Amino acid sequence: MAKVKLNPVMEQMRGKIGDLVFKRYEDRVIVTRKADRDGLVATIGQENQRERFRQAAAYGKAVFADPSQKALYEAAGKAKGKPAFALTVSDFMNPPVIDLIDLTSYTGQVGQAIIVRASDDFAVAGVTVAVRDNTGALIEQGAATLDLGVWRYVTTAVLSAGRPASIEATATDRPGNATTSVQSLA
Repeated sequence: MAKVKLNPVMEQMRGKIGDLVFKRYEDRVIVTRKADRDGLVATIGQENQRERFRQAAAYGKAVFADPSQKALYEAAGKAKGKPAFALTVSDFMNPPVIDLIDLTSYTGQVGQAIIVRASDDFAVAGVTVAVRDNTGALIEQGAATLDLGVWRYVTTAVLSAGRPASIEATATDRPGNATTSVQSLA
């Protein structure tokens, strides 16, 4: 690979000129030949991923059209040293994660707490908790509240002693991605 010292005007170049593409990586300028994609057919997976990126870009444009949402991403971008639009795309592409469903305080009585720890690359917008019996029938469901970095759901129905049940937690992020995790109650 040849190394060339470019003059200051060339160092500022980015984009395509003829068949050459000027790319910037950290403090270097890389010059490559334009990719020849003639005869290549995208796979279904590649097409699906391109569509997801189109949707992510549309989400980013919608965020930037709303001054209050734009301000949130710009503040986070400044703190992380990343472009705000890149954060919107990343937020769209990455769903939240449920890290923990803590049932240590739950014995099936009213007023007990089910704790959910959820994370996202930008922010978790909300968490809902559902208690279901072993047939999948809903016993109770509701929104958890954010309390000292964890999501807390306070139960409203009695679960009969010894009745098999499962706790279902769903975390959503700002773009509407949702992740559900289920934990059996023994």
